[in-house]
Amino acid sequence: MSLFNEVLNAKKQLENVISATPLTQNLNLSDEFKSTILLKREDLQIVRSYKIRGAYNKISSLNEKEKANGIVCASAGNHAQGVAYSCNLLKINGKIYMPKTTPKQKVKQVQLFGKKFVEIVLTGDTFDDAYASATADAIKNHKTFIHPFDDEKVIAGQGTVGLEILETYKEPIDYVFVPIGGGGLASGLSEVFRHLSPNTKIIGVEPKGAPSMKTSMEENKNTALKTIDKFVDGAAVKQVGDKTFEICRYNLEDIILVPEGKVCTTILRLYNEEAMVVEPAGALTIAALDFYKDKIKGKNVVCVVSGSNNDIERTAEIKERSLLYEGLMHYFMIQFPQRPGALKEFVNNILGPDDDITYFQFAKKNSREVGSVVVGLELKKKKDILPIKMKMTQYGFEFQYLNDNQDLFTQLIG
Repeated sequence: MSLFNEVLNAKKQLENVISATPLTQNLNLSDEFKSTILLKREDLQIVRSYKIRGAYNKISSLNEKEKANGIVCASAGNHAQGVAYSCNLLKINGKIYMPKTTPKQKVKQVQLFGKKFVEIVLTGDTFDDAYASATADAIKNHKTFIHPFDDEKVIAGQGTVGLEILETYKEPIDYVFVPIGGGGLASGLSEVFRHLSPNTKIIGVEPKGAPSMKTSMEENKNTALKTIDKFVDGAAVKQVGDKTFEICRYNLEDIILVPEGKVCTTILRLYNEEAMVVEPAGALTIAALDFYKDKIKGKNVVCVVSGSNNDIERTAEIKERSLLYEGLMHYFMIQFPQRPGALKEFVNNILGPDDDITYFQFAKKNSREVGSVVVGLELKKKKDILPIKMKMTQYGFEFQYLNDNQDLFTQLIG
């Protein structure tokens, strides 16, 4: 059976299980980009992400023996919640392996959705550790492993997002921006558009710190990354699926890499302007619009908002990354004179009326005369950093600019 027909079957399988999420025009974005920007709100799905679609479609397709044996999966987030909810609906026992570093809020949500039908096992420090434990359990105990993306049933389930978009919006769609983690959603959705709307350009979006699909396309083979930035956790994987790679390399028009700081700026903007709470992966496609602003002018554009499982404890980090990206947060290591009035002199002579010290920490004292201090400054205007650097030199404050020294920045600031 073709993948497209699998998607059509998945749609029937998911009836009365998932919500047909809204596809609504965003007036602010439409006005900004001089186009019709439509948001596919998978953040409003029953488990607050599209992952329920693939998980339920896969688990419900198991035969009676497989269902009786139970299932296992590995996930630190949305896939786990989709699997847990599916186990609860289908009354199937599932074991979900999650890294020990998973926030308690996410662990609690998985248990809430799965209730008595799921057992959560916290193991290892990374997703790879959890994945290894889950697959070993599946082999040893003859259970079915529910892959988060590299499975035809999972891909087909995610593809129903594409069917809903085309059923809802009757005008021609010029572009669809879709986030890529492992590639399940991009594969299923792009296959639907290839059959039903072949003139629509499908644009994949990855975080800049985890360009696994983009790298694989450039290498012309599925390539594992050695290291990734895990901040956009719903879309940060070291390697995409073999199946998803083959589909995406054929169906996608382009892949955009979005800096993590830009994602953070978009999260804050959506909250402040639209009262939308999205996770980093959910903001990816909207953050990508800036990089295509000339091409999408006057076009009909869909952005898939993939999820809203954001941990409130990350708010400070999101704001920090946004300010750094926007050029409004700057860190210095400054040699401060060890005498009374030195800090007052720094504030009065160096800083402007709108500049704020948000971080001040002695690193070490080199001598009785000077001490190394790490200072964080938050500015109102990006251009104000130049006069600050000039004044520090003018008044004899020796400094190192940490924003441009990533190794030292990470060591001193975290």
